Amino acid sequence: MNDSSPESVASVLKVFGILEVLAESKEIAISELSNKVMMPKSTAYRFLQTMKSLGYVNQENDSDKYSLNLKLLDLGNRVLDHQNFLAIADSEMRKLRDKTKETIHLAVREGEQIIYINKVASEQYSLCLTSKIGNQANVYASGLGKILLAWLDDESKNEIIDHLNFIQFTPKTIMSKEAFLAELDKVKQCGYGKDDEESELGLRCFSVPIYNRLGNIIAALSLSTSIFRCNTAEDEQKLIDELNKTAAKISELIGFNK
Repeated sequence: MNDSSPESVASVLKVFGILEVLAESKEIAISELSNKVMMPKSTAYRFLQTMKSLGYVNQENDSDKYSLNLKLLDLGNRVLDHQNFLAIADSEMRKLRDKTKETIHLAVREGEQIIYINKVASEQYSLCLTSKIGNQANVYASGLGKILLAWLDDESKNEIIDHLNFIQFTPKTIMSKEAFLAELDKVKQCGYGKDDEESELGLRCFSVPIYNRLGNIIAALSLSTSIFRCNTAEDEQKLIDELNKTAAKISELIGFNK
């Protein structure tokens, strides 16, 4: 059945109808709920049992009374955290862009993909960047990808890397699992990821982790520049220091206490 079929849409509407009625009451009997959402009691029961099995609804001692539990609150809090995080990160990214004059990116890992969730472009320098919010960043040829994989456990790391199709973008692109794993070890040791003309010739990027209040890496922050503006170890260290300061500030503002 197509997910956009009338039956699927109707089911989604029924679920949200039930959730809204449950949200209005501390607890409610199934007969009263079915009347309010205008569906047969047997249909309401099936939906409630499914929602109960997923952990969103409580059933009072196997009676016919149901109530919402805190799992929905947790979802809401995560949405708020995400929105607050983006607002905080955007503000700090703009400060970093203004200070360094370079382009700044923010990315997260979704399964095996690295997704750009924010970009603050340089107003002074033009770089040949194809990055757009919502697009995927390269896993093995970006500082962002290296940061978001480096601290994963070995099983998760290998599972992602085993699915990679290594494509050579430049003569410097990493082209094997073994070389990429060695690079990730180096990233963990030095604390930052580097794309040294691996995705585009003439482009050099640095990336560092952002931590949530539990101390988990939830995102990666990067700075993209030209090899002509960053061609010495001193140039590189200055940019990495500024990048680390910004990432530390964002982490602190979202609750990380080192």
